[in-house]
Amino acid sequence: MDLPVPQPSPELHLDNLKALKVLGKGAMGTVFLVHDKTSDPSACSPFALKVVEKASLHTKLDAARRARWEIRVLSRLSDSSHPFLPSLLGYLDTHDFLAWAVPYCPGGDLNVLRYRQNDRVFSHAVIRFYLAEIVCALDHLHRMGIVYRDLKPENVLIQQSGHVTLTDFDLSRSLSPRTVAVKTFISTDQAAEEPPDIRRKHRRNLSRWITILPDNNSKNKKGLKKAKSARVSPVSRRKPSFSDGERSNSFVGTEEYVAPEVVRGDGHEFAVDWWALGVLTYEMLYGTTPFKGKNRKETFRNVLVKAPEFIGKGTALTDLIGRLLEKDPTRRLGYLRGASEIKGHAFFRGVRWDLLTDILRPPFIPSRDDVDLTDHITTGGLDIKDYFQKLRSPPSFPPSPLSERHDTVSLPEF
Repeated sequence: MDLPVPQPSPELHLDNLKALKVLGKGAMGTVFLVHDKTSDPSACSPFALKVVEKASLHTKLDAARRARWEIRVLSRLSDSSHPFLPSLLGYLDTHDFLAWAVPYCPGGDLNVLRYRQNDRVFSHAVIRFYLAEIVCALDHLHRMGIVYRDLKPENVLIQQSGHVTLTDFDLSRSLSPRTVAVKTFISTDQAAEEPPDIRRKHRRNLSRWITILPDNNSKNKKGLKKAKSARVSPVSRRKPSFSDGERSNSFVGTEEYVAPEVVRGDGHEFAVDWWALGVLTYEMLYGTTPFKGKNRKETFRNVLVKAPEFIGKGTALTDLIGRLLEKDPTRRLGYLRGASEIKGHAFFRGVRWDLLTDILRPPFIPSRDDVDLTDHITTGGLDIKDYFQKLRSPPSFPPSPLSERHDTVSLPEF
């Protein structure tokens, strides 16, 4: 299944763009907060711009293909328009740079948000809210024939509205759907209509705010984030596709979230996203991932053989996690009927899936300080070309008094 060549509008021109600040650096490029000096001089509508230097692409054989693939996926998402998925605002392809623009999410990512909680974990009600929206986003991707393959807290961003959006689609893959004959059934638990007072209780739970620790003007940002999970580079297993729907044989993902079938090289499809959802949910509940080892080898061994450990009495949430972390993908929740199986789980009982976007008070809404960009404009911002030029320029050091000696001198890293 192929994706159409993107035809974004408006066309971006690098000389018209001014970077207000650097939002982050990833495996492929640098993400800037940007505004168009010509059409938006006061930065009323800033956006995120991921910029990749083409010189760096030559040293990463697969990076160029993945960058252009992400642009094509975003273009297709723009056509389908989903509240919990990004759209492509535009892109540029010059001699030196490849860049594409998506809406800016001032609330940061789910990992930073978790670290700002008192116990660095979320309540059940908050987990229910965020999971519900993530499930809807994954459901939409799967219906489009796209398996995400990179679900983790760092890739779940918080919009200005407080609702989520997924990001980073360079590891995604387009697959033809699998056909499975399934007898239609509805359990008595799922079919039972809940009393109005229970429904109202769930709605109130979804509307609670999170207690946020002071951010101290982001001076301690390094203390907020856990060590970045190591991505696994795509490596083709070069095995034949399965007859019952197309599967990918690439070894791809992020170590702590990689599904057992990926580690085994059995071939994988949409069920890997439901596994990653289980890992993400476990981390939201306990503050750590369930299979992390001392090194990559131990982590993968745990993924294959270790059962997730739960604390205390079992709940609907721990049952959901356990069923998502089923090592046999054919027995995993979501394998047979996709997101509808997960939506029908007891943990989501009472959730009005059609009204998620109508919730006006999500658990966390970015403060105005996160959105006010006046200071960045008055201080001049960054010139994107100059930024990369300075990175390429070798650092200059004053003459060293030790120049006559041959001792090893440790220089600062840049």
